[in-house]
Amino acid sequence: MRDEFIRAVTELASEDASVMLINGDLGFSVLNDYIERFPDNYVNAGIAEQNMTSVACGMAMAGARVYTYSIGNFPTLRCLEQLRNDVCAHAANVTVVSIGGGLSYGQLGMTHFATEDLAILRTLPGMTVVAPSDPWQAHALTRQLHERGGPCYLRIDKGRAGLPEGPVTLGKVRQVRDGADAVIFATGGILGEAMAAAEQLSGEGVSVRVIDVHTLKPLDDEGICAAASACGRVVTLEEHTVIGGLGGAVAEACLEAGVRIRSFKRLGLVEGYPAAVGDQDYLRKLYRIDRHAVAATLRGLLDR
Repeated sequence: MRDEFIRAVTELASEDASVMLINGDLGFSVLNDYIERFPDNYVNAGIAEQNMTSVACGMAMAGARVYTYSIGNFPTLRCLEQLRNDVCAHAANVTVVSIGGGLSYGQLGMTHFATEDLAILRTLPGMTVVAPSDPWQAHALTRQLHERGGPCYLRIDKGRAGLPEGPVTLGKVRQVRDGADAVIFATGGILGEAMAAAEQLSGEGVSVRVIDVHTLKPLDDEGICAAASACGRVVTLEEHTVIGGLGGAVAEACLEAGVRIRSFKRLGLVEGYPAAVGDQDYLRKLYRIDRHAVAATLRGLLDR
């Protein structure tokens, strides 16, 4: 996904002279081509993400279309005050790009886990929040975010769902598998685990719909409520805390719309910081957000 974001922002810089990329002193192996081609549209802000965000807002106020780029929670939670008071309060054209969403940097421990970012950033007024599921989607949504403008958050995962390229529209959910017995809503690369769980259950005669919620804000309330109403049993899956993230957003949408649901379960990280380290697949299994845990949860809902 990271490479596809860089490809998209490089294309945008060739089309729009106002594009600026500000980097938190990392990722040069993938940024070198952009830096060589657009040296005047690039700044290395160093490991000073709060300053990077304020500088980005100042550039945007002067007419630039700015992208800030760093790992996980560094351009988000470390910079929350600057995002709130500078970028969002001024409706500035700044897209915050976080690489390593969720448990992507699992070997580096909880300081590098981005597991509260979606919940926190979706509360900021005017902020668009996007978590692509695949590299091709990261490319397409980067271009759509540029067209949309304003404060934006692009959460890039190390994993991928592995789905073939297809149409994707900012602010609209995407059905990637049909089914009638239950529905799984997933966001980010962990969508692949939802698809694998649905495939497991199909062998048991269970028909599971899977919905890709790549845009958490603005949320596609209509599309979510339609799928939840049609299936009745709902599971949400996210590589993120269950508090305030995708699960909470889906529940809010359904409750406010009066959707009648037979059963509802949020799958994600529960209260407390993940203490283990390891690769992304290992941590998904450990914290019960992999395909086997999703399938087991759905079996439980169907048995009620």
